[in-house]
Amino acid sequence: MLRSTFAAAGTAAAFLAGVSATSAYAAPAIGLAPHRAVYDLQLKNATERSGIAGMYGRMVYEFNGSPCEGYTVSFRFVTQVNTGEDTRLTDQQTTTYEDLKNRNFRFLTRSFTDQKLDKEVRGSAHDVSKGVSVALTAPDTKNFELAESRFPTEHMIEVIDRARKGDKFFEARIFDGSDSGDKTLMTTTVLGKREMPRAGDVDADKAGTFSKQAFWPVTIAYYNDSKDGDALPVYRMSFKLYENGITRDLTMDYGEFVLSGKLAKLELFKADECK
Repeated sequence: MLRSTFAAAGTAAAFLAGVSATSAYAAPAIGLAPHRAVYDLQLKNATERSGIAGMYGRMVYEFNGSPCEGYTVSFRFVTQVNTGEDTRLTDQQTTTYEDLKNRNFRFLTRSFTDQKLDKEVRGSAHDVSKGVSVALTAPDTKNFELAESRFPTEHMIEVIDRARKGDKFFEARIFDGSDSGDKTLMTTTVLGKREMPRAGDVDADKAGTFSKQAFWPVTIAYYNDSKDGDALPVYRMSFKLYENGITRDLTMDYGEFVLSGKLAKLELFKADECK
């Protein structure tokens, strides 16, 4: 139960990173801020079926790059889980590279339990005429094609663009290399009205110069992309989103349990200039 559920952590990473090649999102006008964000994780609630008695951890997300050179994401999601009978340390490490201009995407995810490697998924993807071509090199060598999809940073750019336009809801198919790297996910995004932080707004003081800037409340639900479809999402994430892609006040709903992620530290990097 725990291993399959934590595969969704890769999707969280992919979005916090965070169509055809001629789409508006292939050459974004907005500026995503290179940064490192650290989030403290706490268990909000859990069902008996989850097998979780207690849980806490930390998530570190690092975003770098530019529209010209591509974007890199380094993500680590570490939690200590108390099942009531024992305690496990889970550690998911993901790195990705996304070239928006040429529509290429590379990904590597390693998942550990108690410092022992459980799973490694490595591969790349690029646009083809009828969808996305994926080449996996781990855990096995495999090549296949999937339906037309957005990559993670591209999806983030679309979320911000639609929020700026005042859209309230939209759907999109994404490929982020999460889980086994062999499927796409359908997403539904709900965008709230832009608002200012209020007194007592959790973790706003950790956002530095952004602590007094406006944000959008966003909720994204992820569904298995199958013909049958699922009545319930496999994962749901809510957060406060700034115009430059920085997020805070996260809620990660895995169905059987829910985690909160509060911004603990934010470090901004110098943005790469396009030559």
